This record gives sequence, C-alpha cells and structure tokens, in this order.
Amino acid sequence: MPSPIDKIAWILLREGRVLSTRSHGKDVYYLPGGKREPGESDLGTLVREIREELSVDIEPSTAEHVGTFEAQAHGHRSGVTVRMTCYTARFTGELTPANEIAEIAWLTLADRTRVSPVDDIIFTHLHDSGLLR
Repeated sequence: MPSPIDKIAWILLREGRVLSTRSHGKDVYYLPGGKREPGESDLGTLVREIREELSVDIEPSTAEHVGTFEAQAHGHRSGVTVRMTCYTARFTGELTPANEIAEIAWLTLADRTRVSPVDDIIFTHLHDSGLLR
C-alpha cells in the first residue's frame, strides 16, 4: 500500500462558507494548500502554498490545527489516498488567485458534489461542528 499523499490545507471560513480553489483545467474545487517539500514543516508548507496560490501572507502565530483527514485521492488510481492536515490562520493581503489557481469560490455543504473526496469529509466535519452552512 503506498503512503498517503501528504498535503496541508488552509480553512478560511466567512459567514458559514469556506474558501475553496479550482486549478486551471480541473473540474473540482479543493481547499487551498498543497504538498509539503522535503524537510518542510506544516506551517512552512501552509505559508508558502497560500502565498503561491492566493497572494496573501499567513500569520503563523495564529495557526490552529482543525484536524487531519484521509480519503481516496481525486484523479488517482484506486487505493491512492491523500492525508490532509488542516489549519485555520489569520492572513494579511487581498485574496487573489495566482499561479495554477483559476478561481476562488466560497462554498457551503450544498457544494459537496463539486469538491474532492477528502474535501467532502472536511466539509461534513465543518458542518457538524456548526461552522459551515
């Protein structure tokens, strides 16, 4: 069994909606974030990925672990999973899609069919916690 794909994600909630991103050429939305580089910490990955994808700066001292979730990796063969370690954190700057990000969207539980399998689990967790509409 291969090791899970190790990803870090940012949970940004506003008025019961969660920030999601869609990459160029993709048909589903993902929570912003990405894969860790060798030797990189969770917070290092979070800060780097969010700056690259959304042109804002995460404030590392405000980061809080929300949970770690695992599911089938979207677009990969059966049995390949992704482990998503999620954080909330404050930021500075204006959210602007950059690099591979084509679009940002504020989604609710009703949008679960438009996201990756691991994001579906996270959306359910956020909804059950009273954070997502």
